[in-house]
Amino acid sequence: MMKSRVNRHRPKIVVIGGGTGLPVILNGLRQYDVDITAVVTVADDGGSSGVIRDYINVVPPGDIRNVLVALSDVPEIYKQIFQYRFKSNDQFFSGHAIGNLVIAALSEMDDRGIFDAVQELSELMRIQGHVYPASDIPLTLNARFNDGTTLAGESHISAAGKTIEKVWVTSIDDEKPEAKEEVIQAIMEADQIVLGPGSLFTSILPNLMIDNVGRAVCETKAEVVYICNIMTQKGETERFTDAEHVRVLNRHLGQRFIDTVLVNTEPVPKDYMDRQKYDEYLYQVAYDFNGLREQGCRVISDNFLKLRDRGVFHDGEQVVKELMRLLGRPKSWYANELN
Repeated sequence: MMKSRVNRHRPKIVVIGGGTGLPVILNGLRQYDVDITAVVTVADDGGSSGVIRDYINVVPPGDIRNVLVALSDVPEIYKQIFQYRFKSNDQFFSGHAIGNLVIAALSEMDDRGIFDAVQELSELMRIQGHVYPASDIPLTLNARFNDGTTLAGESHISAAGKTIEKVWVTSIDDEKPEAKEEVIQAIMEADQIVLGPGSLFTSILPNLMIDNVGRAVCETKAEVVYICNIMTQKGETERFTDAEHVRVLNRHLGQRFIDTVLVNTEPVPKDYMDRQKYDEYLYQVAYDFNGLREQGCRVISDNFLKLRDRGVFHDGEQVVKELMRLLGRPKSWYANELN
């Protein structure tokens, strides 16, 4: 007698963010049988990405490049070529990564735009999952500080040395920033939404400040998980507790949309971090369990710390193991804990 076929659901996970934290989580998720979608910020105006953006007015490709490499199944040498950054004495190409130039060229060909360019490049690089720029047009990050002043540009905001009160995004041509329908569909169909780890104001919130993205994250039935940073960040989250990170996220979207928070409680060894190499990171984020629960979210605290190269990072393997455990528990399972 033939066994009946069982349609096994392959969990859908959408990871939203930017910076160096996103590839860490994506590399871990690749080890599991899950459907991965990465939604990547497009509001970066620094480094090679910023220079390319200024010259040819395309979405900054740096974060997209790193995510493509994290999810690619091509041989390692191809990844190394894609990531190669020209040395400073190569004046014409100084500081540019080859992958940034390739992404910019593809987006310019036939005026296809960054979104379609990344989809084509995803096929060429044999991407395991989906990589979606949060917007098809370049966005500018804006901030208002607690002294009432405002600034535009991610790099300028981080360097201002002021307390950020609110951020929002605008487009260069005054079009209303919107994500492609594929991004919204992925969020609405997801089983789990993962935010971070990454810079709160310049990597995570720029995505959520795109109207239809923020709305979809609030309306989705998926569990929304925030991976809180281990260290506070100069010019962004100085003196922040983990609860203050969540409070800022909820305030920007006008409701308590974070379901679960992953926080590291393992102490960073004193004098371990190279303060010159990692000069943007200040102190370990303080743990505020009661403050987190006041935000209506479930708290998972554990040792998610990885020490490497005199720097402090998330242990991607441990974080992803926790994400997998959460996938087996519906939102209703822990809702009673908050009552």
